[in-house]
Amino acid sequence: MWGQLYEQTANMISFILRRDRIRLPIWIISLTAITVITASAFPGLYSSDQERQAIAETMKNPAMTAMVGPGYGLDDYTEGAMMAHQMLLFTAIAVAIMSILIVTRHTRTDEEEGRVELIRSLPVGRLANVMAAMVVLLGTNILLAVIIGFSLFSLGIESIDLQGSLLYGAALGGTGIFFAAVTALFAQLSESSRGTIGYSFALLGVAYLVRAIGDVSSEALSWFSPLGWILRTEVYVNNRWWPLLLTVGIAFIIGGVALYLNRRRDLGAGILPSKPGKKNASPLLQSPFGLALRLQRTSIIAWAVGMFILGASYGSIFGDLESFLANNEMMRQAFEPIEGLTLTEQFLTMLMSIISMICTIPPIMFVLKLKGEEKRNRTEHLLARAVSRMHVMGSYFVLSVLFGFLMLLLALTGLWLAASSVMEEPISLGTLYQAGLAYLPAMWMMIGLAMLLIGLIPQMTGITWLYLGYSFFVVYLGGLLQFPEWLGQLSPFGHIPQLPVEDLNILSVSVLTGLAAILAAIGFIGYRKRDLAG
Repeated sequence: MWGQLYEQTANMISFILRRDRIRLPIWIISLTAITVITASAFPGLYSSDQERQAIAETMKNPAMTAMVGPGYGLDDYTEGAMMAHQMLLFTAIAVAIMSILIVTRHTRTDEEEGRVELIRSLPVGRLANVMAAMVVLLGTNILLAVIIGFSLFSLGIESIDLQGSLLYGAALGGTGIFFAAVTALFAQLSESSRGTIGYSFALLGVAYLVRAIGDVSSEALSWFSPLGWILRTEVYVNNRWWPLLLTVGIAFIIGGVALYLNRRRDLGAGILPSKPGKKNASPLLQSPFGLALRLQRTSIIAWAVGMFILGASYGSIFGDLESFLANNEMMRQAFEPIEGLTLTEQFLTMLMSIISMICTIPPIMFVLKLKGEEKRNRTEHLLARAVSRMHVMGSYFVLSVLFGFLMLLLALTGLWLAASSVMEEPISLGTLYQAGLAYLPAMWMMIGLAMLLIGLIPQMTGITWLYLGYSFFVVYLGGLLQFPEWLGQLSPFGHIPQLPVEDLNILSVSVLTGLAAILAAIGFIGYRKRDLAG
């Protein structure tokens, strides 16, 4: 009987590998390249022990601990310890995103679009599809771990030894395996791909926030986060393997539960029941904007709560930040006294770009929902009525812009409220809003790019995510790795003045806003003229 449940799993694995023959290599090559480039840059940037220890001092403040994790090996901050401390967490998050997207694509998305039903009409086991997806991700993450491990060791850097390099790669692979299993579980609980991705990303976000709060205030709390487990491997310092074994062991348990639920549930249904709709639609729902809002109501609420908590988690560590900056020689040199501004307000500019890019994720998701509706042949039913394409696309555009502003506002408000509760001299709310809302034109630029791609080449909307990832990479690591200034200028976030340290550059902000409007306008024109899917 068990053999029948998994019949043709090998062929399903081959089928998935055939479909993702380009997607998987791109992920593996990109993650490996970023890791190797970053590691190879450290020896040239910090060539002496004094320079590395100076950087280690800057990493001891609560803000950096919340952002990248606790610093192991700060007393002897070698290139290996530096690499693990500053890169492991964010690379692990990227690997988790890869696993979430690919597992969703081959489970719930295939089920939604009828491909699983077609496959099951053949002599294929009931669990073959989910098992094949999990095996492919297991193999992909193992391969990624091996490639990254040996690539790091091949650099020949003394402190980046073989054992630590293999553990570094294995930590990334273990994170990917864990979130692949989690996504397979959510694919059984939810009845849609949107819900599967939403639950999975929500868990990833909660894992990051719990780890951040725990690393700053209570280490025991960090053990409730899988990202906290990975950081406890202490790569290149103590090289602990058992937290990785814990991560993979729990992943296999979760994967087993996912297979059990897949066997029991009906095709197309989810374990979590959907609430029945109302008999009569509300007046708001009878408009394209109301429909777009209703379709994404749960996602909007979840992201709004998440952004507020994100801001609050960073604001909660501002109480000790002023004394740390004042007592740290290197930080005093980095932040020259500016009349009328505290050291905390100057340090705040370093966080604004990161927060603004995280807040850009939900509005991009909101506007790309239009492409998802078209792909599932739902848009044509709406356009068959007396509704114009411009009205439909405009509804998603307005929704994205409006709630993008709201996400950033909530994150800033959460940061201010938390910071005010722990600081003797709270940051001015007006100063905080000015510094954060200055990034709105960059957010609009990303929304405009998504609109352009939806209107002209909807198959390439993934470019928007690649561009946002590039922006995060060059902005977050640009100063650390001393990238050329022009690399940062290729991102819209690199043109935003860092208020209140810098003056507001009306020209650059206006140019970004104008370019965003032009991109969106071209997208509207293209969407009106092109053929729709279905």
